[in-house]
Amino acid sequence: MNKAKKIGSPPGTLHYTGEHGTERIRITLIRFNEKEYYEKDFYDLSECLTHTENDKVNWINVDGVHNLPLIEKIGQIFKIHPLSLEDIVHVEQRPKFEDYDHYLLSILKMVTYKEVMQQEQLSLILLKNTVISFQEPDGSDAFDVIRDRLRSAKGRVRKHGADYLFYALMDSVVDWYFLVVDKIGEKVQVVENELLKDNSKNTVLQLYKLRREVINLAKHVMPLRELVNNLSRSENELITESFAMFHRDLADHVTRIIDSVGSYRELLNSLMDLNLSYNSNKMNEVMKVLTIISTVFIPVTFIVGVYGMNFDYMPELRSPYGYASVWVLMLIIMGGLVYYFRRKKWL
Repeated sequence: MNKAKKIGSPPGTLHYTGEHGTERIRITLIRFNEKEYYEKDFYDLSECLTHTENDKVNWINVDGVHNLPLIEKIGQIFKIHPLSLEDIVHVEQRPKFEDYDHYLLSILKMVTYKEVMQQEQLSLILLKNTVISFQEPDGSDAFDVIRDRLRSAKGRVRKHGADYLFYALMDSVVDWYFLVVDKIGEKVQVVENELLKDNSKNTVLQLYKLRREVINLAKHVMPLRELVNNLSRSENELITESFAMFHRDLADHVTRIIDSVGSYRELLNSLMDLNLSYNSNKMNEVMKVLTIISTVFIPVTFIVGVYGMNFDYMPELRSPYGYASVWVLMLIIMGGLVYYFRRKKWL
């Protein structure tokens, strides 16, 4: 990853900020209407474009964004603004929605959860009768469910235009957030139970790791509300009025995810506070025991210190019962203090 080149570059200059790859970029064309369906993979953009048809919906999926000349060529052919292209290849871009005269751009994160949470940037461009999607190949794809619907002609996607496909792709990505939230919820429950039973160092470490994942998830989720709101307010002619209800549904899904993430974040913060309180109480118990032990031995130490002074004329020094008397006195004092502390429930 080379970010140094980006410093000082003029706006619109393309610099890929992901892991540099050497694999060829695969371009998948899916062309469909209610009665016809066509799908094919290409490695040449010009050949792919020869198979598009204006009277059908064309979905062009670019699997990889590290080939900057290819991204620039797509921008030139479809008249995509250089600033939009810059956002597409900047894979750490914050989720956003932008409304241009002849196209719409949505950038969002696809999140998956295996052992840890992983994220991938997705960019969607809506044009007339065409949707272009950009993603990075990592073995998981939220778009598979849309491809299955298209192949089997199930649902609404084959019956509507490119704007519905644009919405359906975003909706499939948002649906994956529910899966991640459920996984995190299961881990939160496990950590909570372990923390209440065993406040070990390993459990606390899992708590901190889980909290960091939730914070990272919130960073991807929170901008989605602004993205969906901007999409709903768009008056671009590419979006038909009949899809307003679907946008509201998408906004509802995003709100539910944000609420769930916020709840888990608060719960993890509460568990961290509980852990700190538990450790503090445990330390207080230890200090209380040590203080009681010190208090019990203070009068005994005083008596021993008095009789340790080297004076010739001290009472009981010559008495045959002096040593035993002092021991009895010290034991009575210690026993009395222990009894007093127990009565006060300090011990």
